[in-house]
Amino acid sequence: MGEFTFTFLGTGTSQGIPVLVCDCPVCHSSDLRDRRSRASAYVETAECAWVIDTGPDFRQQALRQNIRRLDAVLLTHAHTDHIMGFDDLRPYCPGGRKLPVYGSADTLGHLQRSFEFAFDGRNRFPGYLHPDPHIVDKPFQLGRTTVAPLPVPHGRTTTFGYLFVRDDRRLLAYISDCKSVPEPVRELIRGVDTLVLDALRRREHPTHMSVAEAIEAAGAIGPRQTFLTHLSHDLAHAKLEAELPGNIRVAYDGLQVSL
Repeated sequence: MGEFTFTFLGTGTSQGIPVLVCDCPVCHSSDLRDRRSRASAYVETAECAWVIDTGPDFRQQALRQNIRRLDAVLLTHAHTDHIMGFDDLRPYCPGGRKLPVYGSADTLGHLQRSFEFAFDGRNRFPGYLHPDPHIVDKPFQLGRTTVAPLPVPHGRTTTFGYLFVRDDRRLLAYISDCKSVPEPVRELIRGVDTLVLDALRRREHPTHMSVAEAIEAAGAIGPRQTFLTHLSHDLAHAKLEAELPGNIRVAYDGLQVSL
């Protein structure tokens, strides 16, 4: 394992793939890389480990990857495909241990309304979830990793991507839900080693980047390598990857990147 290991827990869009009652070729694909749970990721370093988003598939993702260690939770935004597995974090709060949860004020507000029982102060017993909310408005530390929020537009919502820096090295930028990467964010992450970008489908979408938009953004930012995520069932893994530039790849559930 590298000193910074990034695992794609899920790489799919809000419905997951296969999509219920869908007969399209991707939903019936025999390529396991086309089976995509809701977008999420896990980062492990020597001194700290955290998850990015806890969607409705989080429990199965954590079982599949055997996640035994979790020190913090980062949330990109409060849409249901990114938070509705939040209560499955209970086993990571042994003995009433508090679990730090980071996100924007708006995201944490939505989270507290959806999971009021976890935040109201009454459930302080073993086996319950004990979140410790932290509003993110500037870079913060997780162990030796500096985490910088990256505000990006996602329809009427502003979501957070995150940039991870260790020893002054911009290791990875994760931006899973956005319509564009504004210039101030591009400047902050320009030259990052690894870039993870939203690429919903080939056709344009009002709140997500298309494949072409993601390729353009990656070209302007100039990472060593880029991975596309939050993919719909319009995109077959093998076909899409064969069409991409050499330093851009299609992410899949369970893929690990060590830096």
